Amino acid sequence: MKVPSESKTNIHRRLRRLEGQVRGVQKMLDDDRECAEVLQQLAAIRAAAHRISIQVIREHAAACLLDPHESTSPQEVLDSLIAVLDKA
Repeated sequence: MKVPSESKTNIHRRLRRLEGQVRGVQKMLDDDRECAEVLQQLAAIRAAAHRISIQVIREHAAACLLDPHESTSPQEVLDSLIAVLDKA
């Protein structure tokens, strides 16, 4: 399953924001900012990456469970999702 183009735009926007946050943390380290400030930004990065993952999971589940292929059972879709998430 591929990500639909309307969702792709939103995901790209979120990834660019995430990329900016990572660059910001690199600059914070170069500027010798306090550990608490760096950790706060890292927590924000983790949360943003999680939200992106949830969006992609939602797209996958909707496409595969609501419009399944004849050869794929809902249990197989669920098992596949769990296997991918278990590797993360």
